[in-house]
Amino acid sequence: MSMYHEWHGDGPGRPLVLLHGALSGIGTSFGAILPALAGGRRVLAVEFQAHAHTPDADRPLTVDGFAADVVALLDHLDVAVADVFGWSMGAAVALRLGTDHPHRVGRLVLASVAFDAGGLHPGLLDGIAHLEPEHLHGSELHEEYLRTAPDPTGWPALVAKIKKLDADPPRWPPSAIRALVAPTLLVLADSDIVRPEHAVEMFRLLGGGVVGDLTGLPASRLAVLPGTTHTTVPQRADWLAPMIDEFLDG
Repeated sequence: MSMYHEWHGDGPGRPLVLLHGALSGIGTSFGAILPALAGGRRVLAVEFQAHAHTPDADRPLTVDGFAADVVALLDHLDVAVADVFGWSMGAAVALRLGTDHPHRVGRLVLASVAFDAGGLHPGLLDGIAHLEPEHLHGSELHEEYLRTAPDPTGWPALVAKIKKLDADPPRWPPSAIRALVAPTLLVLADSDIVRPEHAVEMFRLLGGGVVGDLTGLPASRLAVLPGTTHTTVPQRADWLAPMIDEFLDG
């Protein structure tokens, strides 16, 4: 499999890897924020198996497989360590990189991530089982796929594989989150698919939720974006880009 990727921007230090959401690509996930992030750093935007420019392969879609593909791409590009910003499914892949490949990750930005299925609003995944390819015809996701995919007829196969992935979402025990080495910025919409209580629980596992004036600030951070939904998180570039830049430069 040839994994599609793009370099943007220039600057010193570690590059920032962008990992997109399910059924999405670089444009639909990061089109609004990528120019701002690339203003003073190198940004490596990638597209997972069967998504946008990257062809499908004879294997299922899994978070572990996506993470292994990213590591292989970093090896191919001679990138020893990178910061990683993932949104939605991409955030799960970024978290897997942080827990399973800690020596390859500098800092993590995880937008809309749950470390177990209980972190999502009840019943949310039930609707995924009834998703059909034609339900998304005419959507921004489908239009991007038609423009970019090596085989534009592969949309139904991609939807079917994503449904299987969502039927068995990745899980991490609390001990794995607690042991995460990379400083992490958790980002959540106030009307996200992830329950706010779950984000706070994860923040506490990462050492957050302390009285900073007495103990000092923890290495990890939590940002809740007001008036924002899951799908509009990456579009909040005016809020997110300065927070991400300041966090990565810390």
